[in-house]
Amino acid sequence: MAISRTFMSVNLFIFFLVIATTNGQAPAPTPSGPTNITAVLEKAGQYTMFIRLLKSTQAADQINTQLNSSSSQGLTVFAPTDNAFSSLKSGTLNSLSDQQKVQLVQFHVLPTLLTMPQFQTVSNPLRTQAGDGQNGKFPLNITSSGNQVNITTGVVSATVANSVYSDKQIAVYQVDQVLLPLAMFGSSSAAPAPAPEKGGSVTTGSASGSDGGGDSTDSSDAERIRYGIIATVAAIAASSLWI
Repeated sequence: MAISRTFMSVNLFIFFLVIATTNGQAPAPTPSGPTNITAVLEKAGQYTMFIRLLKSTQAADQINTQLNSSSSQGLTVFAPTDNAFSSLKSGTLNSLSDQQKVQLVQFHVLPTLLTMPQFQTVSNPLRTQAGDGQNGKFPLNITSSGNQVNITTGVVSATVANSVYSDKQIAVYQVDQVLLPLAMFGSSSAAPAPAPEKGGSVTTGSASGSDGGGDSTDSSDAERIRYGIIATVAAIAASSLWI
């Protein structure tokens, strides 16, 4: 009987010790289900415009599906703030087609997970979900010096302000500019020189040279015509003297 009471006392002591220890520590975060990109951004705040684009283009669903895929290599998302969208020229987003809006969002997503230290060793241009940067249409280049990470697209230069969220599946970084791809916002290249007319040729200085040559030829022709007329008149006059 005494042994049973002692055993119960020990158990109660251990029970209250565990409770006291648990209450004295911060509870470990428990997973709330699969990672959801819009939920991450909503919790962080100041990403209303980007969230709206993610939802309207259904890119959010695509990202979440990829994150839950067993074959996924992770994702990196560059999230522009509402202030970044406000700095765009008025009507910029409204001028884009639905397909272009999808490409714009995809240009902010890398198909691999990159940590901050890895930005120092990446090979430019990086491939985004909008397309391969090697073809010159969607180039995205990153330069890193210490904690400073800069992104250039050929249209804008942005800075990675801080890390919004990261786990083993996704890394979300705040950027201070909307990343505008060259394919949609780049200035048009200089117009090529006009092709020569069929059967003709174009040479350096041909404009000035042809003008001078044309004047000389015209003058020679006029001179010959004038001399021909004078010779004809003289012949007629001479023949009339013999009549």
